[in-house]
Amino acid sequence: MSDLDRYETVASAAARDAGKLLMDRFRGRLNVSHKGITNIVTDADLEAEKLIVSRLLEDFPTHHILAEENHFEKKGGSHIWIIDPLDGTTNYAHGLPFFSVSIGLEIEGEIVFGAIYGPVMDELFIARRGQGAYCNGSPIHVSENASLNDSLLATGFPYDIRSGRNTNLEYFGEFVMRAQAIRRVGSAALDLAYLASGHFDGFWELMLQPWDCAAGTLLIREAGGLVTNFRGEPVSIYEREFLASNGLIHNDMLMILRKISALKNRA
Repeated sequence: MSDLDRYETVASAAARDAGKLLMDRFRGRLNVSHKGITNIVTDADLEAEKLIVSRLLEDFPTHHILAEENHFEKKGGSHIWIIDPLDGTTNYAHGLPFFSVSIGLEIEGEIVFGAIYGPVMDELFIARRGQGAYCNGSPIHVSENASLNDSLLATGFPYDIRSGRNTNLEYFGEFVMRAQAIRRVGSAALDLAYLASGHFDGFWELMLQPWDCAAGTLLIREAGGLVTNFRGEPVSIYEREFLASNGLIHNDMLMILRKISALKNRA
């Protein structure tokens, strides 16, 4: 068994088990606390993260962890697991069935493996660098839609929307007039998995964290899509401007992002 085989076996099982834990608690009694005015965490987030981290470190004790709740400071190391134990916490806390578990592995600065698990639909999305993208074992590919006018886009809004300058509202206002429709699902990881599967045609967002997009970035690339920053440059998961698409509408999306960015900078 190769190293990548081992990484996939352990991480996929951890994602599924974390998803089962979340489903067992879903629409039950939760302890909810606030990390910010609109940014919450539940005890289910913490339990899922503890499960995933313990499983990974049991098999890979020399690896490092970067996760949303209790391991959010990046440390050095050649192998870093980047984890969101519950992406879509607000949905989850309100009983909405749109949330996911996201696990990515970065080796020497490159994302080489990604898993996103949507437990409600029992969909496990997997990507390995250079080996394609899959959902429940079947190959997936981005859409073939070349028209922004006919595109279904996805986005989200930052937690500091009430006080921050980068609210995403200006971009949203322009895109909603140019695309067929826009969805705000509430789980960036699911958005990216659905883009890789061809359900969404494009996605943009500001102020994402590495655990929001590590696995999804690889999924989209391996499914034939394109991921950049708002300037069209190769994106890092540690940047705060994120654009992903099927590749065919990417330039049209970039033109809109550049236009609004220029207007914002002049304001």
